[in-house]
Amino acid sequence: MKAIAFVTQKGGSGKSTLCISLAVAAQQAGQSVCILEMDRQATVSDWAEHRRVDTPEVAQIDATQLDDIMTRLRASDFDYVFIDTPGVDSPGSLAAIRAADLCVVPCRPTPADLRAFKPTLAAIYRLEKKFAFVLNQTPPRSYRVRDAADGLAVLGVLPDVNVVMRNDHQDALGLGQGVTEYNPTGMAAQEIRGLWSWIAKRTQGVATNVKAA
Repeated sequence: MKAIAFVTQKGGSGKSTLCISLAVAAQQAGQSVCILEMDRQATVSDWAEHRRVDTPEVAQIDATQLDDIMTRLRASDFDYVFIDTPGVDSPGSLAAIRAADLCVVPCRPTPADLRAFKPTLAAIYRLEKKFAFVLNQTPPRSYRVRDAADGLAVLGVLPDVNVVMRNDHQDALGLGQGVTEYNPTGMAAQEIRGLWSWIAKRTQGVATNVKAA
């Protein structure tokens, strides 16, 4: 089992929505997935309540429960556990980073977002975790996207797929679906499938490794 933590200390980055749609895309690619939600805004739990199928499984937890739950999950049949973290600096975010095989850091191409991830990145470096930035909620075309990509590529790994701000994401969320279910042939679905393919390759052969703080 591999753990992917979605971490950023900037609210409104689309972290939970990205986590949801990637979990659905992973399932459609044949992987068994569960989501641990540590964000009290409960976006994932609310989504699950509107969902018509029972997968992916969703559980809302706090930082004190994570280690025990991860121990139990490693003995399960899940291929991946996705951890959705609070959009603030918190014990939950640090615990999720510690438990992760890969940290996904969503970032919008705005000056505020590009400044806000620095504490998150410091924690990732300190715990020596693999990570990747994802440019999320981007405009279809803008010099900001190019400039942000150039800056992030200097600091770490950046996939060649940006997730553009499209209505399909919010429409799917409201119906308890991922974008690859809501509009399978849409551009949003193509971007999410492309991003999941990149993440899956990135995590191949990665063994779960929990480092002490």
